[in-house]
Amino acid sequence: QVQLVESGGGLVQAGGSLRLSCAASGFSFSIYKMAWFRQAPGKEREFVASITWTAGITNYAASAKGRFTISKDNTRKMVYLQMNSLKPEDTAVYYCARGSSVTGYDDWGQGTQVTVSS
Repeated sequence: QVQLVESGGGLVQAGGSLRLSCAASGFSFSIYKMAWFRQAPGKEREFVASITWTAGITNYAASAKGRFTISKDNTRKMVYLQMNSLKPEDTAVYYCARGSSVTGYDDWGQGTQVTVSS
């Protein structure tokens, strides 16, 4: 059974940093990509960043470029999101996702809350 478990969320002041982690387990087949999404209250879930599992090719939403960095540890099946220069508008529940192909995502974590105070 596929399981994605996020951690590292919390309360931080604007301008601060957080590092989110996602532990992946239960895969019986290869991973193509991993990603982070977020959902703020009253808004739809939105893409933040992704990374391909083999080549490590990254992709970022415009709001994340220059401030967030996605990385991975293939051996440990971990994915990270380093978030710097946080803004109040970054406040959201952050979700880890796994994709087994180029398009779409197959599995989601339960989310971790990030709150940025002004």
